Order: sequence, then structure tokens, then C-alpha cells
Amino acid sequence: MKDQLIIFDTTLRDGEQSPGAAMTLDEKVRIALALQKLKVDVIEAGFAIASPGDFASVQAVARAVKESVVCSLARANAADIARAGEALQPAVRKRIHTFIATSAIHMEKKLRLTPDQVVDNAVGAVKLARTFTDDVEFSAEDAGRSDIDFLVRIFDAVIKAGATTLNVPDTVGYMIPSLWGERFKTLIERVPNADKVIWSTHCHNDLGMAVANSLAAVMNGARQVECTINGLGERAGNAAVEEIVMAIRTRHDIFPVTTRVDATQIVPCSRLVSNITGYPVQPNKAVVGANAFAHESGIHQDGVLKHRETYEIMRAEDVGWSSNKLTLGKLSGRSAFRARLDELGYQFKSDAELAEAFARFKDLADKKQEIFDEDLQALVTQTEQARAEERVTLQWLEVTSKTGTKPLAKVALAVDGEIREVQALGDGPVDAVFAAIEQRVGTGAKLLLYSVNAITTGTDAQGEVTVRLSKDGRVVNGLGADTDIVIASAKAYLNAVNRLEIPTSRAHPQHAEFAAMP
Repeated sequence: MKDQLIIFDTTLRDGEQSPGAAMTLDEKVRIALALQKLKVDVIEAGFAIASPGDFASVQAVARAVKESVVCSLARANAADIARAGEALQPAVRKRIHTFIATSAIHMEKKLRLTPDQVVDNAVGAVKLARTFTDDVEFSAEDAGRSDIDFLVRIFDAVIKAGATTLNVPDTVGYMIPSLWGERFKTLIERVPNADKVIWSTHCHNDLGMAVANSLAAVMNGARQVECTINGLGERAGNAAVEEIVMAIRTRHDIFPVTTRVDATQIVPCSRLVSNITGYPVQPNKAVVGANAFAHESGIHQDGVLKHRETYEIMRAEDVGWSSNKLTLGKLSGRSAFRARLDELGYQFKSDAELAEAFARFKDLADKKQEIFDEDLQALVTQTEQARAEERVTLQWLEVTSKTGTKPLAKVALAVDGEIREVQALGDGPVDAVFAAIEQRVGTGAKLLLYSVNAITTGTDAQGEVTVRLSKDGRVVNGLGADTDIVIASAKAYLNAVNRLEIPTSRAHPQHAEFAAMP
């Protein structure tokens, strides 16, 4: 019998720390329900004390999710833990995940605490968390650079205090597989009562080894992996759920574990997260990239045609690639539209929401012969964004582009209901549109990223545009989709502009001033 590997998904918490990847409450619930359908074991819903919005999101996920464990992050102090416990109250199964830094550099420079004080705080936090739930996880932040003897000491102490899961995070992505595996082996051998807890690994991808490090930990006793959909996360990201799950499934001859994940939900979940966060999946991304099962070489094509396993170690159908097509068109009715979105994990709150989304669907069906699930997901996301963030809206645009002359964009925008037409020249059609929009709204924001991806295949495919803007230290993503790439670009830019208008009080748990709060 193989051990079960617990898949701890932190897309909603650590993944949201990616620049501009902030999600609305409704979007978090949609992703949480998709993760439940994927059958991940634990969903880390957020950091309850970080802001009222984070608290509400954790609480909403706790209400919506019935099968997976719902978890909230908390620093090792009473206020954080009480807030997490309150947010998690509606959950059927709940976990408090408390952490404190254990490396010398973090204790001295960030926390400004002695090792004894760090141990005392950790023990007190675990004991308090146990008053809210029996499921308590403790993390030693920056464990990759922590002294091994100190880790043994603090892990021993928190086990005695009641921790049920011990997380060993490579917070800064510093480790390599051989050293990370050895660290787990040593800790499990040296920590008293190590067999009474679940050992967990949480790896960042700064050196491109998050998945490899996580799997090395599994080979040396870890029975929980903390990861995110598409490897989303701050800096270079986290270990990717899809890569962890499929590595274990594909190399079942090597790994002494199995997971309960429904792999057929991997691609739909990946697409949903990408669509909501505005972080596109690179074509050559393992498992979920558009080229993951594509064969260009004639030798490879010949081999696959003769026998699939000559060049494919996984089946595309096993991770959800076969179920992405939907036979809906402009003659399809509202009931069929609603039923398919129900299957995709989206439920409308009112008839008005359904009517608005259905109207957008009809408009799209007039432009496309076939509608795909990815089209529907983009459509729903656009409907939500338009409903929630429409201070500035696009009325119409016209672009004139001719060889040898600069393109001219004429744009009509409504700002708080007041419609005004503006025009601007640019180095290209999209640049001209952006210049015209800026002339009207005057954000002064810096364009950090402009990315175009085809949502589906075919010449009538929708183009999905991601725009990332920066202003006064804030970074936001904007997303737009249309069969006309220039219109999609305008939608994306305006979506980002509207997001800049929304105030945020969300704090980053690793910012020094936040981590030092009592």
C-alpha cells in the first residue's frame, strides 16, 4: 500500500502574491470550487488578518467548500490566530496554518527576536490555534537557510504543543534537490515524535527547482506538498500542482505515494486560474501548456501515429485536454448555456447576471462558429469585471493604419457616465489606442507587460490580452478578450485602469513592517 500524499493548494494565498494577481471574492470562490472538483486535500484560502477583503474571502471559501479542508494563514501571534479562527468558523473541515521565521537572518534582521523568543512565540501560537481546531500546521519560514539544530528544537516544541503538520519551506528558492531531500531525512530522524505528524514541503522556484525539490522531499518522508495551479506565486512562483501530481502518477514505479486528485480537472482548473489572474500559461509549460502534447518533428509524428507511447509519457485526455470543446452556437438556448457553466463550476447569483452573460455569449456566437469552454470562462470573467469595475468604459474605437504613416486611434470613452472622444497617434495600432486612452484618463501609469494569447484555435479565435500597469507602487493586471485583437487590447488596458481605481489594504505577510506587527 502506498501512502497518500496530501496536496495543499495555496493558489488563493501564495499565488495571489504575484504582482497584479489579486482576485475578487467571487473569483476566489470560483477557484476554490474548481480546486474542490480537482480534489485537492487542503485549500489555503488566504491570510485572514491581512485585510477585511482577505477575511471575507476566507470566510466565503469556508462556507462554499464542503469536501476539502479550508485553511487560513496566520503569523505566530494571538491577533492573527483569532482572526483566522473566526474566518474559518463556517468550514466543515478547517485548519490554521501559523508560521514564524527561523533563519538567523530573519530572526535578527526582520523579527528582531532571540531564538528563545521565537520558540516561545511558536509554541504559544500552536496552543492557541488548537483552541479553534484540532488541525494545526506550523511553518518554519526560511527553513532552507535555518540552522538544523534550531529546526529540530522548534519542531520538537511545537509537536508537544499540538501541531499536527510541520511545514519546511524553502521560502527563497535557495535549495537544490539533493540537499533538500537530505534536510527532510535528517529532520525526520532527529525530531522526537516525528512519526506523529505530517511533514510538508513548500518550495519556491527562484532557481527553477521547486518541483524537483518538492519531489526530493517526498522521496525522503514528506507526505504533504504545498503548491499552486500553474506554479503561480510571487517572484518566480511555487511548485506547480499539475507537475507534482503528474510526476507521481507517471512515475508510480518510483514514488511511494499516490494522490486523490482527479487529473482530468487539471486543464480546466489551469485555464480558470489563468483567465481570472491574467497570468497566461506559456505554450511549452509542462502538462497544461498549449504545446505540451504537440509534436512538430516528423520523426516524433511518425512514432506517435504508429504507437502513442513512443513519444508520449502521458495521455492528453488524462489531464483534461479532450473535454475543452463545446457544441454551442448562436442558436443555443439559455438553458444549455447555463448548464454548461454549471459544469464549469460557475453559478449565477441572479437572473440578471445570467441575462447579461447570455447576451455577451450571443454577441460572441455571431463572430465565432464554435464556442469553447475557454471562451465561456473568459466571457464570465469579463462579465464580472464589467459589473464590478466599470468606472471607465469603452464606447467605440476606430483605428487607421497604413504603410508609411503612423497609426491613428479614435476612441470614445465614458468616465463616470460622461462620454468624450479622443484621438492619438502611436507606433502601432495598439500603442495608438493606449495613448488615446491615457489622454482621456491620465493615470500616468507605467506599462510593465503587454501579452497576447489565443484562447482557442482557428482564425476566428478570441485573442486574450494581458496588460500590467504600475503606479505609485501598485501593480495591477488587466484582461481583455475579443476576436479583434485591438479591441481586446483596449478592454485589457481599461480593465487595468479600473483596477487602479480600487483601493486596497491588503498587506504582504513577508513585508518587514507587517511581519513585525504584534
